Amino acid sequence: MQPGTVVDSLLSGACVLFTLGMFSTGLSDLRHMQVTRSVDSVQFLPFLTTDVNNLSWLSYGVLKQDGTLIIVNAVGAVLQTLYILVYLHYCPRKQALLLQTAALLGVLLMGYGYFWLMVPDPDTQLQQLGLFCSVFTISMYFSPLADLANVIKTQSTQRLSYSLTIATLLSSASWTLYGFRLRDLYIMVPNLPGIFTSLIRLWLFRKYPQEKDKNYRLLQT
Repeated sequence: MQPGTVVDSLLSGACVLFTLGMFSTGLSDLRHMQVTRSVDSVQFLPFLTTDVNNLSWLSYGVLKQDGTLIIVNAVGAVLQTLYILVYLHYCPRKQALLLQTAALLGVLLMGYGYFWLMVPDPDTQLQQLGLFCSVFTISMYFSPLADLANVIKTQSTQRLSYSLTIATLLSSASWTLYGFRLRDLYIMVPNLPGIFTSLIRLWLFRKYPQEKDKNYRLLQT
């Protein structure tokens, strides 16, 4: 086997392993909803935006004929859809969530219609779809910055997930290297913010340890 082929296989395997690990962190939320039969402290929007992101990258993977992208995002879309369905099942107020879901799916369908009907050239399709996926992924990675600012304000990391932070860091790093290997900026560039925000989270965990937060709350009670 050629050295380049070995590197490609390792990078592909790392992308699949770390990204599916990142997606599977939502299983703890799924279990929480099933045990408590409520959606208390579980956020809906991350499930929805991640699902749309997976479906967008799945389309890019199909167009690019990239098996790694197809596998990761097909499994990711199934998991996120499962999380969404369970959330809707236990949520007492479904109307606003259904409107959000319908709005994002409508945008996604309009995007599909544009790319497949209005842009007949495959190379142009790939470029425009890659740009859309990149911008959407970057916005997802930067959206929790307000929460990080709140962590600094409260000096508490209790609302952050350490396992999700590690999984995001490993996933973003592997996809960055994978995109660099393929010379695909649409894959490489949007994962750099994931590394950046994950490193910020790790710094916050070190500065405001969760054990310390826990002891502080016990003293307060």
